[in-house]
Amino acid sequence: MHPSAESLKEAGIPFESLDGLYSASRNYDTFVAKAVRLVRARAKTGNVCYCVDGGAFEDRAACILAQGRGVTVCPGVSKSAAAAAKAGVYGAFSALPATEAAARELTRPLVVYDLADRALAGDVKLALAELFGDEAPAVFVCGETARRIPLYEADRQDTYDMTCALVLPDEPLLEKKRFDLYDFLAIMRRLRAPDGCPWDRVQTHESIRINAIEEAYELVDAIDADDPDKMCEEAGDVLMQAAFHTLIEEERGHFTMTDVLTGLCRKLIDRHTHVFGGDAAAGADGALSVWDKNKMAEKHQQTFSDAVNDVPGGFPALLRAQKVCKRCEKGGWKRTREEAAEQVRQALAALLAADGDVSERLGEFLYAAAALGFRSGGDCEQALLDCVKKVQARYTAFESLVRADGKDVNALSGEERARYMAEAERDL
Repeated sequence: MHPSAESLKEAGIPFESLDGLYSASRNYDTFVAKAVRLVRARAKTGNVCYCVDGGAFEDRAACILAQGRGVTVCPGVSKSAAAAAKAGVYGAFSALPATEAAARELTRPLVVYDLADRALAGDVKLALAELFGDEAPAVFVCGETARRIPLYEADRQDTYDMTCALVLPDEPLLEKKRFDLYDFLAIMRRLRAPDGCPWDRVQTHESIRINAIEEAYELVDAIDADDPDKMCEEAGDVLMQAAFHTLIEEERGHFTMTDVLTGLCRKLIDRHTHVFGGDAAAGADGALSVWDKNKMAEKHQQTFSDAVNDVPGGFPALLRAQKVCKRCEKGGWKRTREEAAEQVRQALAALLAADGDVSERLGEFLYAAAALGFRSGGDCEQALLDCVKKVQARYTAFESLVRADGKDVNALSGEERARYMAEAERDL
């Protein structure tokens, strides 16, 4: 029972504890639902005062009850604010009940209140350790006492009740072992500051444009290698490029990282109306159709030509060709696989017959090949990359065989070259 119940007993005020209801509930959500029903049932026969520890809006049941008619909410002292003060944390901080600590990304300073029992404290410890490390400095607050502990001791204390809280003060940036998005942005802003890094300060969109492309390709390489550690590193590099361009615009007063994240979240919600709205989608193809429909509406694209012409010019040529082909087909310009293959044959014949500058005929042939790849269900960009890797491997094997025989690759006869090439392909 909450310690304050003793004062009600001493004052002779009758009350009903909900501790038994809490103990009999499967989880906190079940308890909240039962508590709301019980209070509303009691209110039908007279006035009821539902008392909670701390501020009313730190209690989920109180928040639900407050939405009803004839309900008066009396202010109280916030448990999170009281715990923060006892731990020496002042100013802005994040706060949430212990039952919700595992459900989200969190930042410091942080107050986790209602640490009612050891098992819950253990769950909180594990959740926070994932973000801040086992040895993150913390303050365990219980009643009027506050004790500094490492995070791993959060479930090793003598007493747990609804007055207990775990407070994680913020740390100096250079002493942190784990960082969050806010730390990352603080570091980037520091580098761009007048007394920051001379190189970072002078960069512009144009000077680092190529970096975004390079880092994206390095992430793709890590994905192709199925290397989680490398993926983690390269994803960070891609994020840094996005943040760099954002901070440049933040300095110009155009938009901030919050604007970027708001736009991204809004886009995800608006385009997934089969998840967040009334649209239905049968399988992945249905979901993609909903996405395309919502994307055209969002971009105010009235015709399929608008979508075709909206393919980014910065794409690699083969990827851009296949994207254009895909959008043309969605707009009714469709070919069968056989028709696409015939176009490749015609384009190849025209290329072979061309005299002088063959650029136009070469472009037509390459586009026809991209269209055939799309119609065949392949990813042209990836297919070509895979083929290039195979060519590299074959040549490496070919040269190794030639050198092993003490020969010069440029002095081989046609017959020798063919023999070594065939042997290299067999070895692979």
